[in-house]
Amino acid sequence: MEKKRKKRKKNTAFIGKRLHNYYGRTGFYLFVWESVKKAFLPIVLVVIGVFLFNKYVYDINEGLETITETFSKTGILITFFISETLLGLIPPEIFIAWSGKTESPIINLSILATLSYLGGLVSYFIGKTALKIKSLKEYLEVKMAANLKNTRKWGGFLILVGALLPLPFSIACLAAGMIKYPFRNVVFFGLFRFARFAAYAWAIFQVVD
Repeated sequence: MEKKRKKRKKNTAFIGKRLHNYYGRTGFYLFVWESVKKAFLPIVLVVIGVFLFNKYVYDINEGLETITETFSKTGILITFFISETLLGLIPPEIFIAWSGKTESPIINLSILATLSYLGGLVSYFIGKTALKIKSLKEYLEVKMAANLKNTRKWGGFLILVGALLPLPFSIACLAAGMIKYPFRNVVFFGLFRFARFAAYAWAIFQVVD
């Protein structure tokens, strides 16, 4: 039994080492690092900008309360789901801030995270279906050439990056669908989307509280 456990551990370490070498060789780590660097400054600037805007220009809390009172919760959630399905047209941070001003912020934040996750899965099937429409297939292949290339190389880890970092999650899922990447892997790696929403909510709630 001990011998089998050691062998299994050794095999796992060997696979991990091979994956590490592969991702290092193909430039995945560099891609992630560059993405983090590009994302870090905008995030810091946005947080500072929101803080200054809230303090000297307009009370964001008042604006969010107005939105909450003016628009129905269902309408806001539907708009968010459509946005998260169609390439993340509206920054999810706006909706996260909105959830912080509702009567049940944690519940609404959880709904937003779930809708974002499901939007990514729908994008996967849109990408898969797009292959059957020649004109759309050719258009997307040109517009998303880099994403398709990266998804073919790195697969699930690109989904993970899209789920965690401020990169369009739906684009990563759309590309995965276009190359017919295994759906079960998209389902698994996409779960990290919930961690992103939790982390962003923690930061945003400090500003709009």
